[in-house]
Amino acid sequence: MKKLLWGFVAIAMFACGGGDKPNEDDDTLAAELGLEEESTEPAISQDVINEFMNALPSPIETSVTLKESGIPFTSDFLNDPDKVSNYNSAFSQAMNLGVYGADLGYANVYEQNQEAILRLDAIRDLANSLNIGQFFEISTIRRLATQSSNLDSLLLITTQNFNQINDHLQSRKRSSLSVLLLAGGWIEAIYITCQVAAQDAGNQNLMERIAEQRVVCDNIKFLLDFFKETNPYINDLYTQILELSKAFEEIEIEVTYGEPEVQIVDGEAIIVDTTTQEINVTQEDVDKITQIVSSIRASVVG
Repeated sequence: MKKLLWGFVAIAMFACGGGDKPNEDDDTLAAELGLEEESTEPAISQDVINEFMNALPSPIETSVTLKESGIPFTSDFLNDPDKVSNYNSAFSQAMNLGVYGADLGYANVYEQNQEAILRLDAIRDLANSLNIGQFFEISTIRRLATQSSNLDSLLLITTQNFNQINDHLQSRKRSSLSVLLLAGGWIEAIYITCQVAAQDAGNQNLMERIAEQRVVCDNIKFLLDFFKETNPYINDLYTQILELSKAFEEIEIEVTYGEPEVQIVDGEAIIVDTTTQEINVTQEDVDKITQIVSSIRASVVG
């Protein structure tokens, strides 16, 4: 089963159609990140990206959890689309492309069409600035993003075409931007979840959803570690994520591994993982994580 926090991040990666078109401005963007053409920047393989995506929590489950919390939609949780002109470096553009994508996902779940359209415009501008606008078919995405019933279709498109964006960026020696897109989307997604949880203190379901992000935080830290020596902005982000990772480590998660079982569902045999986990998370843990996440997010969106 796939989940909505991943939905937020996947929508940040959405792309529809488009080919791998060279662009003469790629060298300029690489230079902004400190990544010249002869750079030895490590490439992130598709297997690693896939492993990261598979570790993200599921869209449908988290969506239900957020709605069941009873906390209504609020645009105060989202990044102001008017800030888009402030993002002048490749680092800030990539991070905030992820941020606006996560905002688009949140607006989509609550059927806030106008808010979704405003984020689409910001996403279009940042994608063009990063020279990956050729992968974005805004009219199709606009149609899907303004109807929450189309979330599954939107997720399918975004997941398939993020591979194209990642391949394109790696071929241009800009693979760090793939990681920054993912990191920006995840930071905004967990920020939104923390803000929702703050409106319903003590909600154990939301607290556990936040605690489950420990694995994702570790993956973000792992990916950023590849690039922290190539650029001071990435190094600063890595340091902040490291602090967040330490906060997550204070949460106790006990995993009980079980043997896979074969069950019959709708007349078909499926394999069910019987592994279970018990999360011991306190309000104090969540408050600390929320404080660090808010600080990281503030440094990203400005």
